Amino acid sequence: MTEQIINPANGIRWKSYYALCKPKVVMLIVFTAVVGMFLSVPGMVPWQPLIFGTIGIGLAASSAAAINHYLDQKFDAKMARTKGRPLPHGDLNGKQVLSFAFSIGIIAMLILIFLVNALTAFLTFLSLIGYAVVYTVYLKHATPQNIVIGGAAGAAPPVLGWCAVTATIDPHALLLFLIIFIWTPPHFWALAVARRDEYAKADIPMLPVTHGAEFTRLHIVLYTVLLLLVSVLPFLTGMSGLLYLVTAVVLGLVFLYYVIRLKKTADDVVAMKTFWFSIIYLMLLFTALLIDHYV
Repeated sequence: MTEQIINPANGIRWKSYYALCKPKVVMLIVFTAVVGMFLSVPGMVPWQPLIFGTIGIGLAASSAAAINHYLDQKFDAKMARTKGRPLPHGDLNGKQVLSFAFSIGIIAMLILIFLVNALTAFLTFLSLIGYAVVYTVYLKHATPQNIVIGGAAGAAPPVLGWCAVTATIDPHALLLFLIIFIWTPPHFWALAVARRDEYAKADIPMLPVTHGAEFTRLHIVLYTVLLLLVSVLPFLTGMSGLLYLVTAVVLGLVFLYYVIRLKKTADDVVAMKTFWFSIIYLMLLFTALLIDHYV
């Protein structure tokens, strides 16, 4: 079985490199970045920033994910959710992971600098360092507020997408940043509640580990209420119209329903359902922004 995993001839090796990129996470990152691109202009996005901006941002996010794999490998090995990742599972070694991460990271920066614009490249690089180094190396292990502070890196993609097209940091783009920034704690804490024993085993001070699941559930509710309020700002500022407003309110209320259920029960199944709905919530919210922009 081990030989099948590490033998590149059987086609498994490329899957290990693909797994390093955290493709599901990167797809969501790229999606919100692309929405930022389309919201930045009244008509169609010029093809060059759309194509090369998407590729550059996607590769940079993949590079950050691979570096995260490398830096977190000893903690991943202790957690059931992550012990099957390429490094703890033995599919790849550290040198291969770092070579891959730095290669695609450099390619991403070259694409953004020469085919998009320098400001986007700079902001993308800051996001990469923020997640792969500042969050992974320091914040994740230093404070139970790790995901709150570190969420800034994950909230950057719409700003990067907007900047790729306009070469500016627009206040409306910062509204999109704010939505994702407020969304991140209830999204990730729902997962942390369900996996709190694993985080405790790995000695990672997630909020449910340091302050308990009940305390965390309360803060999930509070952040979700705040998210509902923040999500209507695009309408209040004239960035979007009634279609988006109705969608944002409905989605926010459904999200609130999930987190109130989570507050009332210790069932980890409910926590995972809340976690998965939070992803659907963000995708639908940004889809509504995009449709409203053109309708």
